[in-house]
This record gives sequence, structure tokens and C-alpha cells, in this order.
Amino acid sequence: MTTSPAATMARAMVGEPGSRYRLPTPALIVDEAKVDANIAAMAARVGAGVGLRPHAKTHKSAWIAGKQIARGAVGVCCAKLGEVEALSAAGVRGILLTSPVADESSLRRLCRVARVDPGLRCVVDHPEAVTTLAAEAERCDVGIAVLIDVDVGLMRTGVAGPAEAVALAAHIARFPSLTLAGVQGYGGHWQHIAGYAARRDAVHAGMARLSRVIEALRDAGHRVETVTGGGTGTVQADLELGVLNELQPGSYVFVDVQYTDALGEDADGAFATGLWVSSQVVSTNADPIVTVDAGLKAFATDGPAPRPVTAPFTDSTYAFFGDEHGAITRPPGTEVRLADRIELVTPHCDPTVDRYDEYHVVHGDTVVAIIPIDAARASR
Repeated sequence: MTTSPAATMARAMVGEPGSRYRLPTPALIVDEAKVDANIAAMAARVGAGVGLRPHAKTHKSAWIAGKQIARGAVGVCCAKLGEVEALSAAGVRGILLTSPVADESSLRRLCRVARVDPGLRCVVDHPEAVTTLAAEAERCDVGIAVLIDVDVGLMRTGVAGPAEAVALAAHIARFPSLTLAGVQGYGGHWQHIAGYAARRDAVHAGMARLSRVIEALRDAGHRVETVTGGGTGTVQADLELGVLNELQPGSYVFVDVQYTDALGEDADGAFATGLWVSSQVVSTNADPIVTVDAGLKAFATDGPAPRPVTAPFTDSTYAFFGDEHGAITRPPGTEVRLADRIELVTPHCDPTVDRYDEYHVVHGDTVVAIIPIDAARASR
């Protein structure tokens, strides 16, 4: 992978090193050493024989995607077309769009990306979208590798079962501009199940459904080369079951409260937190709490509360206190001053990252780079 515009810009924006505790807040903090260690650990864990295509919906960053590819990833995944376009423009190649795209204009945009990234892949789950994609690919004079998205129990996207998959594969085969590359089976609802045994049981049931689809496709004469799916919470089960030959974990690069609570001491949880939101105290007038400047606009709100990690607030709790503010319980007997910095682990890293435009990269207590988040707010 060539040096991305994001990496070039990061070097230009570094300037004089500074303390992470002097940043304007709220700010998104990334510990590069911890992120690098997480990337290396996942690469070693997956090992040879299984492809690693990490999900970039977590970080939305060409800088981090480059680190993952340098450690052996075959490419990255994106959840939205806007993410695909942004990361492709930043130099990332080998992107898989893991969500179906339906309308003609979006499929045309996808084909434009395929003109610069021959390794681009996308998933499909309906014949109408296949027909439109084939026409747009022919118009753009590109070939597109597609994977059939299979519903493994989530009911969000994907064909329902073997009969539907075989029919869709036959439809794909009608179009010279499309190639069936394999199948995808992703169980997002499994990722935060507490306890490895319970997660493995859920994955086993879903992979049995996927295996029946694969068998039916092969019996019908269709080649199924790539079997992709999985996430941070199911890597161990996916490797043990052996159905998937390509894995899509994403949140392992940062780790958030949801994963920490669900995975605990399991092997899937053996990654270090590398992402925080930095806040500062803006009011100390109420005895039970202090008020910080990171509220609803600073965090995703679909999970548990953010978790303070800065001493002496490590045993304190956080509560949303409005759009711009949060309430943190005051440690007994501790003097708290205005502008004191408190860093918090994010509840859900993916949509928290989407609230920011840049990472403040730290080595220890020093800010060493400001990295633009290439696909920030790429919602379309």
C-alpha cells in the first residue's frame, strides 16, 4: 500500500509535541503502541490458512488500515458506501462492502471505485440489486466480484436459506460483468454474548445454517471460494469451528466498554484499550459530582455508560448530563479543580469515532500526531 494522504497530512500536522492533557476537549485519544500491539496480536492469532480482513467501520482510517495490511491483512471491510469511497480515495485497496446496496446511483458509485480498486468486492442478497449492479458494471467497463450475503440468524440482511442462495447464484451467473466469489455470514448479535461457551453455541447454530447454504451452492455447481464473516467477539469460536476462511473483526483495534464487559478473561478479550475520549472538569459546585465537557455529542449512547479511567476517578461512575456535559461522581476526600482532565473508555467505539474528525495520537503522555479520520461521518 502506498503512503496515504492521511499519513502525509498527519506528519504535516504534528508540529511541536505537546501534552495530551493540554488538548482542547472533548478529544479522541489513540494510544499508538496499544493499537499496534492489538493489530499484531490479532494477526498472530488468526495465523496462516485464514484470511484477515478487518472491519474499518470501527476506525474509518487509512492510517490504521495501512497498519493492518502491513501486518498481513488481505484488505479491509467497510459497512457503508461512503466509507468505501473515502478509504479508496486515501489509497486503501482490497475493500469489501459488507452491506447490500440497492439503488442505481449508489451502485454506479460502487463501480467507479472498482475502476481504481480491482480487488473491490461487495455483498448482494436480492436479484433486483444484482441486475442493476451488472448493468452499471457493464456501463463502467469493470468486473465486480460479489458474495452472497446469508442470514445466519440476525435477520438484518441476507438470503433466507439454501434455495434462495442457489437461485441468486444462478441469477449472478447470467451476467458477464459479475463473478461469484463466495458467501458472507455475519452474526452481529453474537458479538457481545457474555461467556465463551454461550457465544460458541450461538456461533455454531449460525455456522450450521451457513454450511447448508455452502453445500447447496456447491451441489448446484457454483464455486464458493471465500467464506467471510465473524467479529471481535467470535474469533475463537470461528477459528475452532472452521467454517469461515476469512474473518472480519473490527473493534479489537480499540476495545470498548461493551467488549470489555462481555469478553472478560476469554481469549477474545485479550486486547488492550487503545481509545479514549478526553474531557475536562468545567464545574465543581455540586458536592456529589463534578461536571465534564463530554456529553451526548461526545459518545455513542447505545451501550453502557462511558467509564472513567483517570486517577482518582477510576471508581467513579459517569452519567450523561445533556448534549455537552457529563456527570462524574466525586471521589470521597479528593480535591477536584476546574480544568482537571478525565479520560473515559468509550461505550461503543464505532459510532463514537463517527462523532469526531481526527485522532490525537499519543505516545505515553505526549501527542505525536493528529490523524484525520478519512471516513468520518461517511453515512451514505
